[in-house]
Amino acid sequence: METARIAVFAGDGIGPEVTGEARAVLEQCAPHFGLRLAFTAGLIGGGAIDRDGIPLPAASLELARDSDAILLGAVGGPKWDSPQSTVRPEQALLGLRRGLALFANLRPIVAHPRLIDAAPLRRELLEGVDILFVRELTGGVYFGQPSERRTGPDGREAIDTTVYSEGEIARVTRLAFQLAQRRRRRVTQVDKANILATSRLWREVTREVSAEFPDVTCEDVLVDAMAMHLLRRPRDFDVVVTENMFGDILTDEASVLTGSLGMLPSASLGDAINRQGGRVGLYEPIHGSAPDIAGRDLANPLGAILSSAMLLEYSLGAAPAARAIEAAVGAVLDQGLRTADVRQDGCTVVGCRAMGEAVRRALSEVTR
Repeated sequence: METARIAVFAGDGIGPEVTGEARAVLEQCAPHFGLRLAFTAGLIGGGAIDRDGIPLPAASLELARDSDAILLGAVGGPKWDSPQSTVRPEQALLGLRRGLALFANLRPIVAHPRLIDAAPLRRELLEGVDILFVRELTGGVYFGQPSERRTGPDGREAIDTTVYSEGEIARVTRLAFQLAQRRRRRVTQVDKANILATSRLWREVTREVSAEFPDVTCEDVLVDAMAMHLLRRPRDFDVVVTENMFGDILTDEASVLTGSLGMLPSASLGDAINRQGGRVGLYEPIHGSAPDIAGRDLANPLGAILSSAMLLEYSLGAAPAARAIEAAVGAVLDQGLRTADVRQDGCTVVGCRAMGEAVRRALSEVTR
């Protein structure tokens, strides 16, 4: 195959630590599956603000556009968190999503059998949980205009705008149905249609799209009810599709089903096809930059490593390589190794580097 170009934006806080381990896993895995990877580092987020005064320099966006896939660490931290600041690290993420037309964020929620006791819910609620969230990524309140602070008759006020078009809704819900066809053929569309006009349009368009997929069942659930159902009956859900902000919040809530935010990977995809015949995609763990533990070798790299497996599957068409990485992660958990965020009685707590090394050792066994 042609050498795949991977852009690496390590980000801020623990980002460089976890992306470093993910890259090392990819480098070890690739030759076993006939893959050639070329990595190029770029700068975004807080580090870019410090160097260039902006969170997404033009050279970084160009690097992303010239790559087959992007491996990303978290951005942000207290240094750049002033509410009065008009330049924030998170603007880099929005710029990458919009600049690469990455409209769908995939977040798998899988309860590993060995980590069930690390979660705060009863074991019987978590056994067999396997949910794929499909979150719309380039519309809604995060991108709507106007979005501003201003002075009104009663003093300071602020406004954010939620806007969705029929086309934006149709393309992400269609992807959700396509993914459901490869799973258990059930789609749950989450909205607030009893209150919001945008949600009523979501429900209407989803029903129209569902007619294209008669082999997939579809249900509509209000977002407040879904927040409760995720903790009371998570096994009932297969593919969950929803708008930008609802998806952001619900997937963070769903992280408790896996024991920690540090376990969760994600893929942000668009329609563009890369040189490998896969989708251009951005891959990152869903956790934040955790500046309080940065540089202390305490981060959990498994979310980033599992994100690299998604990169192999969706952008490089290398599903067997992705399964090998997932199997290596499972083997390490079966061995009883844990980072501090998923600490369990009777298990050995290790740091970020040691966990990455353990995954690579397990990968050697899997690919032998």
